[in-house]
Amino acid sequence: MHVFRQPAVSRWWWRCQGLRATATVFVSLRRLPFSISSLPLTHRVFTFCSTSSPNLSPTTDNIQTHLHHEEEEEPPPSKAGPLKSGLYLVATPIGNLEDITLRALRVLRSADVILSEDTRHSGKLLQHYNIKTPLLSYHKFNESQRENAILQKLQQGNIVALISDAGTPGISDPGTELAKLCVNEKIPVIPIPGPSAFVTALSASGLATDEFTFVGFLPKHAGSRRERLLISSKETVTQIFFVPPHKLHQFLEETSSLFSDSRRCVIAREMTKLHEEFWRGTLGEAKEVFLTHQPKGEITVLIEGKANSVAETPSEAQLEHELRNLISSGQSLSMAVKLVSEGTSVKRKTIYSLALRKFGKQVQDEEGSKECFD
Repeated sequence: MHVFRQPAVSRWWWRCQGLRATATVFVSLRRLPFSISSLPLTHRVFTFCSTSSPNLSPTTDNIQTHLHHEEEEEPPPSKAGPLKSGLYLVATPIGNLEDITLRALRVLRSADVILSEDTRHSGKLLQHYNIKTPLLSYHKFNESQRENAILQKLQQGNIVALISDAGTPGISDPGTELAKLCVNEKIPVIPIPGPSAFVTALSASGLATDEFTFVGFLPKHAGSRRERLLISSKETVTQIFFVPPHKLHQFLEETSSLFSDSRRCVIAREMTKLHEEFWRGTLGEAKEVFLTHQPKGEITVLIEGKANSVAETPSEAQLEHELRNLISSGQSLSMAVKLVSEGTSVKRKTIYSLALRKFGKQVQDEEGSKECFD
């Protein structure tokens, strides 16, 4: 039986003739949006002729050169130029490390130093993204001592990044005073936007978002705290507070008495984390639910604004009750009158006359006793 065998030279010639088509398919597949390895085996095996033959045609050389350039091709450089000197306020994740922006990472890598509220806490973020920029502690207990040294670095042309433990610097976190100082010294202050706890909570709250008041943390002093809450209770827009977990029950007790038990609220905690929770109900219901249950993690509380309604003139007994509460909490008679008059249609002069008639003697006696001790 005669078997026809193609001569070796002829086989070589035909293989080289097919090289252009084979190389074209290979290069095209390299640009596909999926991996070649995902194709069936019969569709991903490619054969190229050996380059050891001295008789390779110019066409084959061109193909090899083209493939070599394809391997060395690099992505186009970023259009963003080098960073200019200044103070960069960099927002960082409030829980989920994936929430950081590409621009924030670039700034943190390019900075000469990163000011951090807690270097151990921020170190975890930098380690996660393999950022080697040195950290310098900067918090409410040392910011006044650090300001001059930081200002000097900035005046020398350094890039200084400021981050907080979570969220946007300067929003209930260190950074406000340093930003003011830089503005006064004509040093650029550049915001790098990103996560913010109160905006995150507001967006998912289900309460009105067209207007709102961000209060943040309330004063520690009972009188000042009550004064702030009284103002918030009369506003018609959503009120937003940061509340430490161990003070949540106290907060709910005070707000339910001033805002009324029926006012709707949202309690958001552990946002963007594994145990994220949004509790919704009234202040009265919240007071009962969290009476014995103290939640963990950072807490943001949102309270709906006061409903717009026809203003009813309060009775003298109601005015007297509000005045008594304010004066007993440490407010002066004139301040109590001011606060009550801001929340009612009754003329201030009328409220002042009532205050003098009901509490004038009491205030005079207290002031007299203080002078005796002085």
